[in-house]
Amino acid sequence: MTRPADPSSALAAQATPGLQVHRTPGTLAPLEPGWRDLVASLPGSSYFMTPDWVLGAWETMDPDTPATVEVAVWSGPAGRVEAVAPVLRVRGRLHHRLPLPVTSWTLLGYAADAADHGLLPAAPHRREEVRAWLRRRTRWSSFWLPAMDPEADPYLLPPGTRRIARNTCPRLAIGPGAAVGSSGFRKDVRRYERQLAQQEVSFRWVAPPDMTAEVLDAVLRLHRLRQDHKGNTTGFGPERRGFHLRLQQRADADRGPAALVAEHQGTVIGAVYGFLWSNTFAYYNGGWDPAYARLSLGTVLVNRAISAAAEHGVRTFDFLRGDEPYKYRPFGAHDRHDVQWLRPRSLTAVLAGTAIHQHDRRRPHGATPPPPDGSASPEI
Repeated sequence: MTRPADPSSALAAQATPGLQVHRTPGTLAPLEPGWRDLVASLPGSSYFMTPDWVLGAWETMDPDTPATVEVAVWSGPAGRVEAVAPVLRVRGRLHHRLPLPVTSWTLLGYAADAADHGLLPAAPHRREEVRAWLRRRTRWSSFWLPAMDPEADPYLLPPGTRRIARNTCPRLAIGPGAAVGSSGFRKDVRRYERQLAQQEVSFRWVAPPDMTAEVLDAVLRLHRLRQDHKGNTTGFGPERRGFHLRLQQRADADRGPAALVAEHQGTVIGAVYGFLWSNTFAYYNGGWDPAYARLSLGTVLVNRAISAAAEHGVRTFDFLRGDEPYKYRPFGAHDRHDVQWLRPRSLTAVLAGTAIHQHDRRRPHGATPPPPDGSASPEI
């Protein structure tokens, strides 16, 4: 259920020229193109701050979850979107190993679905207004940002918000003709590909306009098969199917869900699944039939995904959160760190923030904690 709106928030919106606070996702439809343009204009922007992701998360929220959702939008005289602050107030764990739930405000789309590279899109002349609105709107509850991009503007955060941890998000610069890994690795990959070809395994790139429910179902099935084989839990399961179908509905040629799939006699046996945005492919998740592990299908899938993405104009292959060794060797990714921020307003939030900070200080450089729900990140 959705909590009733705070009257003070409505009064503040009426008093601020160009500000509208939306409490139902449907009212934002006319603003989606301008929202995308604003996000695309900012350094460090990611697919996870587009209306595709944020509104998809809102539209598929469990209606029985007690939550307050508000999306504040500042527009200029000509209707141009100049700032967006999509926030959610909900009760949940800040880390899957900390049993005490915390009531906090956070960015919409950044809890259940393990999004990375958060930021608050705002034109420079709107910074003061966004900061003031966030301070006023979130003042009575904790404010938690689990994965903010290193280029996100910290000035927009309410006073008292402190950095408590870093999340490692390796990425790889790619392009036409770019060599991935060592010469020895490339030789091994060619051998793996010949072996897979002998088994009648083929590969194809699925661009956003070509993504279907059937491809998504194959990705979910293979991801579950892979995680069960490894004994892992995951939050990327059938319960998130509706959300990812919404992402497909808002996709276009240059943005949205895409995949590299491996097929054997018409059946998908492996997939690398992620999102295209602004010359970047973000590798979100995937899986493959463990029966093909001896043929190094996982290695070939990721390598083929990198090559296919480069052929389609991608210049950055983003492995997202997690410091799994395969990202560095053999593929050669380099670290980039998202930042976790917290402004506590309760004893449980203070305790959770302290525990997360201490854990961050103790773990080896580069290691990244899993999302709050404990879901698995991609692993080859």
